[in-house]
Amino acid sequence: MTAAPLPVVAGWDVPLLRGAVGTLDLVAERLLPWRYRLDDLGRRIGDAECWSGPAGSAAAAALVELSSAASRVTGALSSSLQDLQGLGAAAAEAQELAERAQALAASAGLALDEGGRAVGVPLPHPLMSADQAADVAAAARAATSAQAAAEGASDAAARAGECARAAAEPLGVLGAPGPVAFPELVARLPGTTPPPVPVGGDPEEAASWWSALTATQQRAAIGTQPGAVGALDGLPGWARDEANRLGLAAALQHLPPGSAGWATASAVHAQLAEVEEAGAVAQLLQFDPAADLVALSVGDVDTAGAVGVLVPGIETTPADDLRGLVGDARDVAAAAVAAAPGLAVATVAWLGYRTPGWRTSWSSGAADRGGPVLDRALDGLAAARATAARTAVSTAPPRTTVLAHSYGTVVTGRAVQAPGRLAADAVVLLGSPGVPAGRAGDLEVEEVHGAWTPVDVVSQLRRFGPTPFDPSFGDVGLPTDPTQGHTRYYDRDRPTLAAIGQVVAGTRASG
Repeated sequence: MTAAPLPVVAGWDVPLLRGAVGTLDLVAERLLPWRYRLDDLGRRIGDAECWSGPAGSAAAAALVELSSAASRVTGALSSSLQDLQGLGAAAAEAQELAERAQALAASAGLALDEGGRAVGVPLPHPLMSADQAADVAAAARAATSAQAAAEGASDAAARAGECARAAAEPLGVLGAPGPVAFPELVARLPGTTPPPVPVGGDPEEAASWWSALTATQQRAAIGTQPGAVGALDGLPGWARDEANRLGLAAALQHLPPGSAGWATASAVHAQLAEVEEAGAVAQLLQFDPAADLVALSVGDVDTAGAVGVLVPGIETTPADDLRGLVGDARDVAAAAVAAAPGLAVATVAWLGYRTPGWRTSWSSGAADRGGPVLDRALDGLAAARATAARTAVSTAPPRTTVLAHSYGTVVTGRAVQAPGRLAADAVVLLGSPGVPAGRAGDLEVEEVHGAWTPVDVVSQLRRFGPTPFDPSFGDVGLPTDPTQGHTRYYDRDRPTLAAIGQVVAGTRASG
């Protein structure tokens, strides 16, 4: 790369350069949340019943296209900013050395050519006086120092040029004759393809992977790999819902009628329709008919201010019991709204583990397997919301409550024992046969509430550890009726449901 002339380097406007880099940094920072707002608006327009047909579809498509363009520009800017910051540092160093070289030459009465070499340096002569010889020696030293500074300036200027080249390449503007407008910049950027969907792994990593995709890439991932997207903890509820509904449609179409998988799919389809017919948002957060696993929300988990996760006990299957579990979720959501009018609530009927039957209900095997899965599901809900909050789509994480019934409390105890803290604010234990994680103070949440009755024999078993039945357990008791049986904690005509709603809403005293 040809070195810039010394006078040009000395005249660089470094503050202007650094200000421009700072502006680009600010642009890249602000483009990301705007891109997420465009994505959110595009989904809302695409789903809105008030605007359908060609115009609505065109508007949604335009927003997706604009979001993708903004994402590509953001990615290119982000990869260039480090080089641009290096450019600013190298340019400042080059200018400082160039100015030093000029000052040294001027102090000795010398001139420098464009390459920084001293011109007209006097030579020593035997007939010179001592003063004259000293002046000549000083001029020679000044010329040497000035030339060294000039060489340093040349090297720093060359580094600045390399940084500029490295910064321009990702943006596609290397060799551009002048300023590049946004549409031209987008046209210059190379095309991108969505990376493969990660399988399993950490929910926070999954959330980061998803947020880095453009809207077009997200849609492509949902359409081409719905099973992987739908099963990935850490993704927003809307994405998992769309992916799992594709899986549900395929299951209803291809599974043999009467088979176990088809029965699960039919039950899920019926409950989605029932929730939506009642005017609520329904999201299919998990759907695996082969393993008989389902998670279905009543309400939008992406925007809710309070989220309740219902973990059921033994002998609970999607085909036979999903309707009842979703009904309990709807009743809990209604109770929470009654406790805090105006609060956005989402409750999740979580059948993400294979519940044991009566014969194996005395074993902790199902809980050993289901606990880590519940822990990861809660981590996924938290990671998705945390990522949304960082991109200004959502302002705050929700209050999350685990509502565990019977053997579900054993699963919750195993979730507590999984690595990391439980991603919840409160735990409600209903008819617990014992919590393997210990007493209330060991459950990794701020609030632990419990309910049991004299006629609920299960709540007094202590089969898997301490229970709220123990006076020293340390939970905050919820109201019950003396005749309230083991399966009656969600009954509408019992006092426990209203109290559960208060816990979900965060309006019930915790001590």
